[in-house]
Amino acid sequence: MLANQKGGVAKTTTTLNLGVALREKGLRVLCIDLDPQGNLTMSQGLNPDTIEKSMFDVLVHRMPIDQVIAEREIDIAVASIDLAGADMALASQIGRERALQKALEPVKDRYDWILIDTPPSLGLLTINAFVSATGVIVPVQTEYLSLRGLVQLENTLQMVRENLNPHVSIVGILPTMYDKRLTHSREAEEILRENFGDLVYHTRIRKTIRYAEAPVKGTSVLAYEPDGEAAALYRDLAKEVLDGQK
Repeated sequence: MLANQKGGVAKTTTTLNLGVALREKGLRVLCIDLDPQGNLTMSQGLNPDTIEKSMFDVLVHRMPIDQVIAEREIDIAVASIDLAGADMALASQIGRERALQKALEPVKDRYDWILIDTPPSLGLLTINAFVSATGVIVPVQTEYLSLRGLVQLENTLQMVRENLNPHVSIVGILPTMYDKRLTHSREAEEILRENFGDLVYHTRIRKTIRYAEAPVKGTSVLAYEPDGEAAALYRDLAKEVLDGQK
């Protein structure tokens, strides 16, 4: 899963493009959109405002997840604006932190990778993702203020490990929005590597307009500009992620 309680750090961009890069390698991939904004859903050409059944129904009404999976570049379990009310709707339910884990049980053997795009908060939706996940990839914008959020995220993960899922941990930190021309960007990356060492991926997702252009067309950057630098970076990341599994 991909998490960071700070918004705008390329979580959705990374969920989709890493998923498509893994798919290119012949792996079976499911991406789950848990963000009420539905950006992952939109980036595959689907409109969250007109979707009738979404992850809200899966989590709150226990609808089989099969019914909200659309087949696009990858399989995607779609989001709708209803998800904004999921935290409140789940709050009164017993086992509320395990709703996603239970929903995934019937389909998880069908996929080699399940990637979960989480909202920019540490509410019940994100906790559900933590409980379901074996590992967390954290996209971090290369600027000082972004680094502080990692401490808060690790504190939340520690509580989840103690109470709900002893196996979840950060498996990788991905520097995003990197601009090698800026001293600030380079220094922030150095601090990241000093503090987190081998957890930080070598791949750095650089700033480029391609990441904004591709979702408008309803595609990943790998489909939008297959031979471009943006696509190459996510193929590099996929290789690193797979190497980390060995």
